[in-house]
Amino acid sequence: MARVMRKFSIQGIRLCGRVRTTISEPSATPVPDLFQRDFTAPVPGVTYMGDITCLPTGDGQSLCLATVLDCFSRRVVGWSIAGRMRTELVADALRMAAATRGGLDGTVFHSDHGTQYTSREFADLCGELGVTQSMGAVGTSADNAACESLHAELKRKTPRGAHHYPGAELLRRTVFR
Repeated sequence: MARVMRKFSIQGIRLCGRVRTTISEPSATPVPDLFQRDFTAPVPGVTYMGDITCLPTGDGQSLCLATVLDCFSRRVVGWSIAGRMRTELVADALRMAAATRGGLDGTVFHSDHGTQYTSREFADLCGELGVTQSMGAVGTSADNAACESLHAELKRKTPRGAHHYPGAELLRRTVFR
């Protein structure tokens, strides 16, 4: 596909500017990849995956959205939105997933190697909730494809194709709706 696009000088549409979001914490304990790009589950509530995306507002700022997907149904079972990409953002999304599902004990949660997911605080939360962490390779979006797909679709399906919202409150309401 890339070869054909280059041949005819075709470029894909970039919905927003590049934002480097996967920055590993150097002191983080290594976490194995328990998914190996298999994003299926035999039943609901066994395996989950999470990621963060940035959504631009009209004032030049952006809000960060963290989601938790159930791999069986591809349903968003936890989410959080905030102005900064911090550990609390992903922790709140995982807590919401635990509340939605009545607990996460014995489950596996897959993510990328962003500092939010590799932080001691997030590892401690996973331990408290009985969640086993799994992480794909650094800088490989295919290792988190279902979440990447959800976020791309969300950005495409905004009202009237708006890529920048006039304000943070409208953006929050639109995403949650």
